Amino acid sequence: MSRIVAIVGRPNVGKSTLFNRLTGSRKAIVDDVAGVTRDRHGAMVEWNGQTFTLIDTGGFVEGSEDAMERAINRQVKAAMEQADLLLMMVDVQTGITDLDAELADQLRRSRRPVILVVNKVDHGERLPMAAEFYSLGLGELFTLSSQTGSGTGELLDEVLQRLPAAQAEAEETTIPKVALVGRPNVGKSTLLNALMGEERSIVSEVAGTTRDVVHSELKAFGHHFLMMDTAGLRRKARVEEDIEFYSVMRTLRTLEDCDVVVLLVDARDGLQAQDLSIFHLAQKHQKGIILAVNKWDLITKDHKTMDRTRDELLAKTAPFNDLPVLFISALEKQRLIKLLEEIAAVAARRSHKVSTAPLNEYMQEVIDAYPPPAYKGKYIRIKYITQLKTTTPTFVFFCNLPQYIREPYKRYLEGKIRARYDFSGVPLQLYFRQK
Repeated sequence: MSRIVAIVGRPNVGKSTLFNRLTGSRKAIVDDVAGVTRDRHGAMVEWNGQTFTLIDTGGFVEGSEDAMERAINRQVKAAMEQADLLLMMVDVQTGITDLDAELADQLRRSRRPVILVVNKVDHGERLPMAAEFYSLGLGELFTLSSQTGSGTGELLDEVLQRLPAAQAEAEETTIPKVALVGRPNVGKSTLLNALMGEERSIVSEVAGTTRDVVHSELKAFGHHFLMMDTAGLRRKARVEEDIEFYSVMRTLRTLEDCDVVVLLVDARDGLQAQDLSIFHLAQKHQKGIILAVNKWDLITKDHKTMDRTRDELLAKTAPFNDLPVLFISALEKQRLIKLLEEIAAVAARRSHKVSTAPLNEYMQEVIDAYPPPAYKGKYIRIKYITQLKTTTPTFVFFCNLPQYIREPYKRYLEGKIRARYDFSGVPLQLYFRQK
């Protein structure tokens, strides 16, 4: 079981900068605008041969009337409940504020282990200024600069001292990583919360609420996945804020990192141009793909609506239309178990290996029935087919004139592979090489 450390504090004290520094990543968005970090997310920290999970949280704003700030406070409190150790960050430049005092009071009453971290102590002249934070009543404090990294080594030593002893890890297995992607306000965070059975992502009517990628380990109904909720992708022309730009870039990187993409589509809108951009990006990166039509409960239906909608969606994804299409409602929790089953199936298909002998026997019959068209009077002969030992299904066809194989014939061969072997939701790569 991973040991969890959560960074808490009021807005703009440098929590995300410290998170990035300690995890050696750029997972948390850093900006001078207060309140940029909205969701909890975690990453592994390794120090002196030991590891723990570090959680970054949004800025604590007690008693706010703002709906988003109240949601952030719920996130902070949830992180506080889950953590084995809390790092309360304060800013030496501003000194103790009312929010610092309020949060320190809550932490004392929670009886959770707390380390007080005084940030922005960039040089020795600021060291005496840190002394006033002893009045918060949280014991010994640590001074550092999350921007430059000075003082972080001493903090990490103390964190390892204060954490409970690490339990022996079970044998590591490969957990499929699943990215929930789609346009803003399509219901990605609602779906993640419904699957997790808790409020893990902030859900709001404001489009673009999720700015960071939220990683959540899901164990339910016999399935085990790492779920990744991402910021909604918009057309580039509409990305105006720097923060939104970072979110889009992070979503694109998440597409590269995941195994299976669940592309959420609003049932009322169908597949839009931006949805197709996401789809083609996932296809390009050889990710398993599932189309999940959300908000299906809002659609007036008859017995043909589902089939008609499926045909309309797959017509837009052609020529790659060997795809699972599920009609769900994240809000009403409709067909979510079916979605989990399909995610597991697509992840398994993506790593499926076809034996060479039966593959050659079947494909030679297919090729003999419809040989590649001659080009400039030259006949093309495909001699041998094999699947490479790659992480995604890749087939190599050895032939005498690979340069003359045209796109329509490649699609014909791919269709025949799909007709015999179940690769639904998985892009295939076909290469043609000189024998």
